[in-house]
Amino acid sequence: MSEQWYTGVVTKIVNETHNTRRYWIRIPEKAAFEFKPGQFVTLDLPIHEKKNKRWRSYSIASHPNGSPEIELVIVLLEGGAGTTYLFNEIREGSELLLQGPLGKFTLPEPMEKDIFLVCTGTGIAPFRSMVHHLHLHQLPHPNIYLIFGVRYEKDMLYKEEMRQLEAEMPGFHYIPTLSREDHPSWTGRKGYVHSVYEELLADRRPANFFLCGWKAMIDEAKQKIQAMGYDRHDIHLELYG
Repeated sequence: MSEQWYTGVVTKIVNETHNTRRYWIRIPEKAAFEFKPGQFVTLDLPIHEKKNKRWRSYSIASHPNGSPEIELVIVLLEGGAGTTYLFNEIREGSELLLQGPLGKFTLPEPMEKDIFLVCTGTGIAPFRSMVHHLHLHQLPHPNIYLIFGVRYEKDMLYKEEMRQLEAEMPGFHYIPTLSREDHPSWTGRKGYVHSVYEELLADRRPANFFLCGWKAMIDEAKQKIQAMGYDRHDIHLELYG
């Protein structure tokens, strides 16, 4: 765990969806920002006098590539002090105080069981990092299922990138699932993420589950996965909010 704080410089901002932005942050003090796919950084934002009310944590969406730059993908939360500050005040060239890398939400070694990466919204960030890392280094892996839930097709993050990875990576399965999309052009999965892994695991084969997103989704997933007969130790989670 790194307890040191660094001053990062925002080098690029891209509006990914109507309420989601991608932020690239370079840490000039580091020749390379080393981290494990799945880890996060904590930002210290000038939004409160008390430290613990200024800190906001975000999973690293980029994969380790030997550079001092990382990517974060952040959704604007209505009434959220942290994201309101980031969306309204931060520009390319702005500085951000950050700490990291932090967290143990990382892939098992060795990877022996099928892996189910279940996420909603910006919860895709750590999984994007993991899958790119596996692909880049051609690491052996079991079947990996990325089950990504959003409301509408316009809310999907990294859509083409994930489809390309699926085409290039044997054993990687990308399954976007839309809960409210009713446009006839969408021919993929509809509904919620839970029905997808329940269907895929009808045979109850050994599996590891990684859950990332808001508390309601994670609580429901934990309950359903354990009801299927899996042990709580098979479930790993990164809670947002």
